[in-house]
Amino acid sequence: MPDTTPPPFSILITLAVATLTASLGISVASVLLPTLTRSFSATISDVQWVVLAYLMSVTISIVSVGRLGDLFGHPRVLHCGLILFIAASILSARAPTLDVLVAGRALQGLGGAILIALSMSIAREFVPTEKLGTAMGLLGTTSAAGTALGPSLGGLLLTWGDWRMAFWLLAVFAAVTLVLSMIAITPPPRRPNTSFRELDIAGTLVLGGALAAYALATSGGTSGIPVPPGMLMIAAFAATALFAVVETRAASPLVPMALLQDRTTGTGFAMNWAIGTVMMSTLVVGPFFLAFSLGLNDALIGLVMAVGPVVAALSGVPAGRLTDRLGARRVMVIGLAQTVLGLLCLAFLPRYFGVGGYVAALIALTPAFQLFLAANNTAVMINAPKEQRGRLSGLLGLSRNLGLMTGASAMSSLFVALLGTGDAVLAPAADVAYAFSMTFAAAAVLALMTFGLALYSQVHRSAEASNRI
Repeated sequence: MPDTTPPPFSILITLAVATLTASLGISVASVLLPTLTRSFSATISDVQWVVLAYLMSVTISIVSVGRLGDLFGHPRVLHCGLILFIAASILSARAPTLDVLVAGRALQGLGGAILIALSMSIAREFVPTEKLGTAMGLLGTTSAAGTALGPSLGGLLLTWGDWRMAFWLLAVFAAVTLVLSMIAITPPPRRPNTSFRELDIAGTLVLGGALAAYALATSGGTSGIPVPPGMLMIAAFAATALFAVVETRAASPLVPMALLQDRTTGTGFAMNWAIGTVMMSTLVVGPFFLAFSLGLNDALIGLVMAVGPVVAALSGVPAGRLTDRLGARRVMVIGLAQTVLGLLCLAFLPRYFGVGGYVAALIALTPAFQLFLAANNTAVMINAPKEQRGRLSGLLGLSRNLGLMTGASAMSSLFVALLGTGDAVLAPAADVAYAFSMTFAAAAVLALMTFGLALYSQVHRSAEASNRI
């Protein structure tokens, strides 16, 4: 008889606030950059590290912190992550120099990685299987809400005070989450004979190097690193190959190769990367079309771009409930089909219907992302062994982050290549519109390939089940 016990409300609220806190850590800092250039008399490339340090720290550490949760208990490591996030936020708020601020943000990113990775694994541990999709949808909603609220909150805090208030706010959010987590989530007894010797130190270092090189290569030159992106990408691929060799020889690997070869998890990570790439294209390409083809000012661009995160925040929980009702695999296919349709709408409707067409396309596209994310996260986590949940949730976060970084680099590069001039300011409005349409047509092709991968995986799984019968 299935367990119909409702999800523990206090645990879900705690995990939602933890996800919101980590998401705000990314988005609230972006609006502070112009102020930071004046406060520290720094260049744009220098202050970009305030955002980049957080993102890189999350990306590099998210799998390792998930593994720590598996070894020492997910709630226990979550509490440590919140304490680290609070300390790093205070350090950032009191930073006397830009270098100290960047260091604080890197530590804050480590804490944020723990909040992102372990929220999903704790949800799988405490939420009944029949309600897991709803839990994943709620986490998606709060993540989108943090993305939408961050710039607005940062702007208000700059109006009321200075940039330091944003980091004090993050410290308060994390402190509230820590109190909630200590009340709602009781750490289980520590596993006997568990020690740091079970950590794959060599694999962690090699993977960190590969991810750092990839993040810098995809940063578009804003990082200020005097190494060509091509060389960084070669280094990333070489380190990835070395990582595969190290993992096959490790006694307790960080990422067992068998895990990636499993059809459900391997396909889930690949699709997560592809959809992350597509999602990022709306953020990095859309503003150029709105500004230089439709002629909108900064305020209107911000208003139009806010439609996506707002719709995402509203559609996350319904997407999770639909996943519980129809099943993760069916909803995943529905979400990917709608993603293809939404991207085609975004490619062509704005050229003919202007801002109205752009908004309509976002309203069609954004819920599709939430359907896919809720269903894919549920499909990967629902049958995960307890000792693998932190690692799997970390890999889900990693694959999505890699997709976002790839999209920021590849989709903007494709747009510039299609534009021809290399400068949207000098290009005719018709050329900007054409480059925009073709970029999102290419994104639709990538989504269609992902849709095909989902169908193939589902058909192959059905065939394997028939053979077993």
